[in-house]
Amino acid sequence: MSQQKGTIGVTTENIFPVIKKFLYSDHEIFLRELVSNAIDATQKLRTLSSFGEFKGELGDMNVRVSVDKESGTLTVSDHGIGMTAEDIDKYINQIAFSGAEEFLAKYKDKAEAIIGHFGLGFYSAFMVAKKVEIRSLSYKEGAEAVKWECDGSPEYTMEATEKAERGTDIILYIDEDNKEFLEQARIDTLLKKYCRFLPVPVISGKEQEWKDGKYVDTDRDKVINATEPLWTRKPADLTDDDYRKFYHELYPGQEDPLFWIHLNVDYPFNLTGILYFPKIKNNFDIRKDRIQLYCNQVYVTDSVEGVVPEFMMLLQGVIDSPDIPLNVSRSYLQSDTAVKKISGYITKKVADRLDSIYKNDRKEYEQKWDDIKIFIEYGMLTDDKFRDVAMKFVLVQDTDHKYYTLDEYKTLIESTQTDKEGDLVYLYATDPVAQYNYIKAATDRGYNVLLMDGQLDSHFISMLESKLEKSRFVRVDSDVVDNLIPKENKKDVDLTEQQRNILSTLFRTTVPKVDKAEFLVSFEALNPDANPILITQNEYMRRMKDMAAMQPGMAFYGELPDSYSLIVNTESPVIKKITADADNALAAKVTPLDETIKADNDKIKAMRDGAKDGKLSNDEQGQVTNLEQNVEHARNEQTKLIREYGAEQPLVKQVLDLALLANGLLKGEALSNFIARSVELLKK
Repeated sequence: MSQQKGTIGVTTENIFPVIKKFLYSDHEIFLRELVSNAIDATQKLRTLSSFGEFKGELGDMNVRVSVDKESGTLTVSDHGIGMTAEDIDKYINQIAFSGAEEFLAKYKDKAEAIIGHFGLGFYSAFMVAKKVEIRSLSYKEGAEAVKWECDGSPEYTMEATEKAERGTDIILYIDEDNKEFLEQARIDTLLKKYCRFLPVPVISGKEQEWKDGKYVDTDRDKVINATEPLWTRKPADLTDDDYRKFYHELYPGQEDPLFWIHLNVDYPFNLTGILYFPKIKNNFDIRKDRIQLYCNQVYVTDSVEGVVPEFMMLLQGVIDSPDIPLNVSRSYLQSDTAVKKISGYITKKVADRLDSIYKNDRKEYEQKWDDIKIFIEYGMLTDDKFRDVAMKFVLVQDTDHKYYTLDEYKTLIESTQTDKEGDLVYLYATDPVAQYNYIKAATDRGYNVLLMDGQLDSHFISMLESKLEKSRFVRVDSDVVDNLIPKENKKDVDLTEQQRNILSTLFRTTVPKVDKAEFLVSFEALNPDANPILITQNEYMRRMKDMAAMQPGMAFYGELPDSYSLIVNTESPVIKKITADADNALAAKVTPLDETIKADNDKIKAMRDGAKDGKLSNDEQGQVTNLEQNVEHARNEQTKLIREYGAEQPLVKQVLDLALLANGLLKGEALSNFIARSVELLKK
């Protein structure tokens, strides 16, 4: 054929500036595109041969990537079907590209949407090349080899040439800004990233060996890829060791996975792959690069947020589907219906696999529970469909380290832990060492206590409360044991108003200072054998603070001081003695002040009640102010008397410190004083 000159069939001359500008950030993708085209050409010839449409020898069916640093070229060669001049004119010279202005407006900064969607895979070469040359010989009998050349403008030349072997060579003359693509190591890195599992051998350079103190090339071709990755094979043909070996190829240096799921479906979409459960424990870390997405064994991305639910970002492995295009944008993944179906299928397969292990090998499932717990809880918190299935195989663990399903645990506790309103109360602890006394008090009462010390357990508990009917979770140290599961009406506290006032002030003013903590004194008539004073923490506020530690939006709760209830057991013999001693020492001094406070408050009330239209005159307001000052003075006098008395009472200090010590709140100077006081009390 004579030399042909022409203009590439586009409706704008902006095609090459667009490619260079808007695809520049993804410029390494050109190699994937060119190698993928070469693989397609090779596979097409194999198909034609299998149908008898090509009767020649297939020969060496591989793809070769060659770097020539001296000439500044990078060449991708195949021995596939090749192209005639007509083929080049049809597939290279005529680009299905129209509406340039609309295109630029719609796809600006969306490089991945340009490639593939507009058939521009080959033209991605111009991101890194100042000139591209095609040399091709078609498989068709009597075909003439053809050479096509373009310098990055719409102008091209095409002419006959000499080529001994069937197939296509794409020769890139690398431009000055992209000399990195003339480095063998850089090319090998990209090929291993994008092409390591392609179905046709990809050759890049030569194998090397150590000789005379350095690595030197051998005469053996270096094959980059494994043409039959594990996910393309039948599960029945694979052993556990095969799966583990493949896992370590994907993720060198990691521990063996717990188990895996082999995905294989061909309707209503095509999907293969292997997902591994790594050991997660509590190092909660959702990364975007754990699962690799492939399209017909061509690497697409490791950002698979749209393909798998968020909680499955904790898994590792590969997914391969021809129904997901090679070049996808994030918005495409999130909106495409086929992708949503794939996501739902993967969720179901993962749930089925977990259910199968639970049903078929309960012992193994329990042994692995601590490693998979965070994955299952996170899935139940973020995916409603997974949660509904997982409710039957999620486990809870008690403080005796026994595991139960939710149904099993309900059966275990419903006879003993149902309160007077008919609600089932799930008691739980978050720190079995710090909360030991509370756990023991509950178990001595015949209750069972769950261990909920996981990173997500505060959120998980709230979710369970919303799903389990007539049920609530109560932390074992949130109240005295008698109140954790109310069975009957409380016994009345046998204290006079003055005794309540004296004891409340006595303990409130004597308790040592605890950083970022507030104590509210209350009274309960508990078992005489129970501790004289118990310290509990409000369940709601504690949960809010726990959640605040994980959710920045709840930081307000995290800044609030810890609020504790200091519960005085009025039936304790020790408290009875403290009450009697305080009565004897303080009643005579406190009573006149009480009477003054009551009398002045009565006067204030009478004046406010008798005010016309609810408004006091200036004279009346002055009298009320004086009376209020008198009341405040009397209260201050009371507080001073009681505080001075408490400072001289080692028994009061001792019961307070014991309560603080039981909750891990006694530290520093207060702890040192407690030890010294305990030694003195032992001497008596």
